[in-house]
Amino acid sequence: MTIEQIFQDKSIKAKGKVSIIGEWLLSNELQMDELLFFAEKQKATDKATCIEAVEYATKKSPIIANDSLLDYVTNTLRDEEPRVKWESAKVIGNVAKLFPIKLDKAIENLLLNAENTGTVVRWATAYALSEILKLKTDNNKNLLQKIEILCEKEVDNGVKRKYLDALKKAKK
Repeated sequence: MTIEQIFQDKSIKAKGKVSIIGEWLLSNELQMDELLFFAEKQKATDKATCIEAVEYATKKSPIIANDSLLDYVTNTLRDEEPRVKWESAKVIGNVAKLFPIKLDKAIENLLLNAENTGTVVRWATAYALSEILKLKTDNNKNLLQKIEILCEKEVDNGVKRKYLDALKKAKK
């Protein structure tokens, strides 16, 4: 079965597609670059499903990430589709520790989403920024203050908790 066939098969629900494609990535049956190339040509919902499959795989094994994946999800943080934004943020959170000195653009784009009207987008953004903050890199000089401000403004307790936990760990 190919990626195209997975998306054409209406009997496979979105979560099923995510796990099948995610497992293909983990078992090396599908190359990351091939999936990203495919995703870029898809409508927003299918593109988001592809990125969610990457999130599924990178959560289990972050090491499958490469520079082109980081670049891709950094850029898709600016997508119009909220689900694309939040799945991209979760991927960055999963793989940030592999790219501690290559996160400037990701941080910039994440900060743009930190005040999004969608709670899920803000939560995923908080997750990614928190994971970056925990790395204790040079980025923390500016990021720490920005996260403190975001935390003060945040109305959702789940999002706020993500920031508070990261602030505690970063200040240790």
